[in-house]
Amino acid sequence: MTVTVKMLVNKVKLDVIYGSEELLDKEITTSDISRPGLEMTGYFDYYSPNRIQLFGKKEWSYLTKMTAHNRYSVLKEMFQKSTPAVIVSRDLPIPEEMMRAAKEEQIALLASKVSTSRLAGGVSYFLDAALAERTSVHGVLMDIYGMGVLIQGDSGIGKSETGLELVKRGHRLVADDRVDVYAKDEETLWGEPAEILRHLLEIRGVGIIDVMSLYGASAVKDSSQVQLAIYLENFEPGKVFDRLGNGNEDIIFAGVKIPRVRIPVKTGRNVSVVIEAAAMNHRAKQMGFDATKTFEERLTSLITKNEAG
Repeated sequence: MTVTVKMLVNKVKLDVIYGSEELLDKEITTSDISRPGLEMTGYFDYYSPNRIQLFGKKEWSYLTKMTAHNRYSVLKEMFQKSTPAVIVSRDLPIPEEMMRAAKEEQIALLASKVSTSRLAGGVSYFLDAALAERTSVHGVLMDIYGMGVLIQGDSGIGKSETGLELVKRGHRLVADDRVDVYAKDEETLWGEPAEILRHLLEIRGVGIIDVMSLYGASAVKDSSQVQLAIYLENFEPGKVFDRLGNGNEDIIFAGVKIPRVRIPVKTGRNVSVVIEAAAMNHRAKQMGFDATKTFEERLTSLITKNEAG
């Protein structure tokens, strides 16, 4: 995914102090942010010019104590062609030498009214997600009771039809057919649709439908954390499926492990209701309520009583 300075400006709500359309279209290649400290003393041995340069109260205060000549010399060396943009936080006044260096080196100069730490967090959060490596998986991603559920299965088994039924039951479509997943961190998996398929659902015999147009804005969601995977497979006599809920199974996407539930599909079975129950059951387990454990405890207690009798 290509991330530009303009995308950062729009997402984090930054003010453009200096920057043409060409400069705002400059690509950002790393989510790392630099808060120049040693660089202002003239030490550039390990300087990374390809990072966003963020000036907070401390950096700004140090700059104002320098002579105009030294200030310009340091900023001139700091601002390089590979630098995507420079951001000044807290609505601090822009030194004339900073504006001059930005214009000479053709670097976008941005400003924000929020605190430096809060701004750094917002910029990092956006860039980490936007620049994360995407992996495309086949399936339907739904938001069910606020939980991201990835529905997978063999071709033609009814994933999209199940997604449509879930939309009619009040849940939200995130992506159909192709889901782009990425790791937001070591334990968090996120999913979003391919841009060309956003809000669209393919139903065999009907064609492509626009879920947002037919069911409203509340029926779609642009992205979601993926917390549970459902695998739909044809029911076959003799095939063993988990009946007690103790056959734990996991699947790994983008290095992140999430639980997976296999659901048999056969005529007359309401798959969407079963998926709803699976999602609620997973949420209950996260909250410490495990029906399987309760059943096993009751069974053990009954066996013990029978043996004692």
